[in-house]
Amino acid sequence: MTLGIRALLVGVASIALVGPMSASAQATPSTGVSAVILSQTTIGGYDYILREITIAPGGSTGWHFHDGTLYAYVRQGEITHYGSDCAVDQTGGAGTAFVERAGAGNVHVERNLGTEAQILDVLYVLPTGSPLSEDAPNPGCPFE
Repeated sequence: MTLGIRALLVGVASIALVGPMSASAQATPSTGVSAVILSQTTIGGYDYILREITIAPGGSTGWHFHDGTLYAYVRQGEITHYGSDCAVDQTGGAGTAFVERAGAGNVHVERNLGTEAQILDVLYVLPTGSPLSEDAPNPGCPFE
């Protein structure tokens, strides 16, 4: 994890620990995905939500986009992240950090093609009141 992303994740977590709350991933269709909100706060019109996401082997987030920027860190497993052009745009194992850009023009899906669960620590920076994700149809890729 880059020092900047780690500092941001730690800072937000220390500002607003609200206790763990269960949540399910929001995407169409998702399979094998579970998530827990670790921390959240609102500052200056933005919700900062720290979430642990687990994707089982063979699982997928489904196609979706976000109304704000996400900063992710792979704690375990191997990521395979696809953009709307059906091409892999992010890969990597434990220790990999990546950013998901905001907006409907950034539809994507994360698939776990490995044999162990993926565990991601994700910081959502969303306009206040926005959903964690917005469902999107498959943009024409030969997989979900």
